[in-house]
Amino acid sequence: MIDRAVKFNWLLLVAGGLVAVMTTSMPFYLGVMAGGLIVAVNFHLLKRTITQTICPDQVSQKGRSLMGQVLVKYFIRFAVSGVVIFVLIANHMVHPLGLLAGLSLVVASVFLVTLFAVTRLLFKEAV
Repeated sequence: MIDRAVKFNWLLLVAGGLVAVMTTSMPFYLGVMAGGLIVAVNFHLLKRTITQTICPDQVSQKGRSLMGQVLVKYFIRFAVSGVVIFVLIANHMVHPLGLLAGLSLVVASVFLVTLFAVTRLLFKEAV
């Protein structure tokens, strides 16, 4: 299910980028693309961190804080993303609303994947 969310995220980024480049100004388009790339890379890295951390070899080691390891990597990515977003907005490289739209793509992709899963589950039970 996570892989499907990642695919939807990239698909929405391409679709949102195409719509933005055809209908809006260049700073807004760049905001959508930058926000979408930031969130897509973060989501991919979070998925990779969790799948590598929760493998049986890591879990079986005693005295290792798995949650701490995941949280440290998460907060480092969060801080780097914050700095990148600050630089993009402070230097007027992107439109803030375009950036917000791009950053919202992962929420939309997770929502769509959840909607499809629930729909499939309901129709499967109805049959």
